Amino acid sequence: MKISEAQKKYRQQRQALINQRKQLVKKRDELQKRVPASEEEKAYFSEAAATLELSIKEVSQKFDENQTVLDQLAEQHAAVWNGEVSKQQKDALQDAAMEVGKIMTVFRRISSGAIVPAKDEQKLMEYSMEMYKAAKNLAAMRLMEEKRKKYDSLWEDEDKIEEEYDPQGKADNAEAAVDLPEIEIPEIE
Repeated sequence: MKISEAQKKYRQQRQALINQRKQLVKKRDELQKRVPASEEEKAYFSEAAATLELSIKEVSQKFDENQTVLDQLAEQHAAVWNGEVSKQQKDALQDAAMEVGKIMTVFRRISSGAIVPAKDEQKLMEYSMEMYKAAKNLAAMRLMEEKRKKYDSLWEDEDKIEEEYDPQGKADNAEAAVDLPEIEIPEIE
């Protein structure tokens, strides 16, 4: 069962248990307000109150069990969510590192006097005008020394569309790894 489905199911059960407990407490309070006229009625009210108290305890116990399952599901949901966010951050950092690597390669190529595409020069200028000027000055000094090499752009793969991350969707659709007990709502007598 998916985490989101299990959470929905157990939240519904929790609400049913809350409603059931309210009804039982209300019945118990009504019995306690009544003044028994005879010893027979007193015994009956006492027995009915004890039965209701046991029912309230049973519903409270089921509520606590249900809350434990909901807490475990929330922890698992958060773990999946955090994993997806970490993956997204890792990918962003990796992309940034690759970008800096490309910038440094373009700097090296320009400073060695090679011919690089205008797009690559533009990327270097956008990153750092000082680096661009330094590369061009080094290139001017080497221009007289050796033949210039020509390179293809390093950013040709930039036009590809990357998939978007959806941590909430991943967390909601992950399989629940929590031991899910059967949902039972005790009957009110």
